[in-house]
Amino acid sequence: MSENVFRLESVCKSYGSRNVVEIPGCVFTRGLIHGIMGPSGSGKSTLLRLLNMIEKPTAGQIIFRGHDLVTCRPRLSLQRRMAMVFQKPVLFEASVYENVAYGLKVRGLQRADVREKVLEALKTVGLVHLERQPARTLSGGEAQRVAIARAFVTEPEVLLLDEPTSNLDPQNVGMIEDLVRMINRERQTTVILVTHNVFQARRLADHITFMYEGKVVEDGPTEAVFTSPGDDRTRAFIHGDMVY
Repeated sequence: MSENVFRLESVCKSYGSRNVVEIPGCVFTRGLIHGIMGPSGSGKSTLLRLLNMIEKPTAGQIIFRGHDLVTCRPRLSLQRRMAMVFQKPVLFEASVYENVAYGLKVRGLQRADVREKVLEALKTVGLVHLERQPARTLSGGEAQRVAIARAFVTEPEVLLLDEPTSNLDPQNVGMIEDLVRMINRERQTTVILVTHNVFQARRLADHITFMYEGKVVEDGPTEAVFTSPGDDRTRAFIHGDMVY
């Protein structure tokens, strides 16, 4: 039987009188690459921020490996079991090495262990030669690879990716997608990827959650969703016929 990393029950997120996310029920299965896709403004990124506890739901429960993220204390110990990469890389005013090392240092690892893990991560993303370079001088693709290295170096159970390739050229898109596959397969990390790119969703995801106006309107294995969508809105989005 498959394990769930997240289970959502009657989750709602509102800003004032406007509901931006309204999900009666949804699960994310351990070990898969989950693609959350939908048009802009459909609530995809808000859902990701709820999963990572950056925001709290207005109502409902979000269960992470048996823990209710809304009521659990302390929150930090659970939050450290996840890592998130944003659409625009958020890097410190420091070297590439220090950016990747940050999460390990705050967890109290010894200096030698930190260095070993950081260099391994930088080797994985192809940036060992830039370890001393200031992060602010990196190209967009390099910066995003540093952000991903910083995320997976702490060995999270879940990697949350919010449109990680939307501002990148095709070569860097391919590199990032290869990294995501490697992290999922070799490190057994569950990946939840937000994207509006239907081609990327089909290439990467094992399972698709399609959102529209804050609601989940389609949820299932990737090939089933793409070949036999059960909702007209999903079909329109996949075929490029949705106007939004």
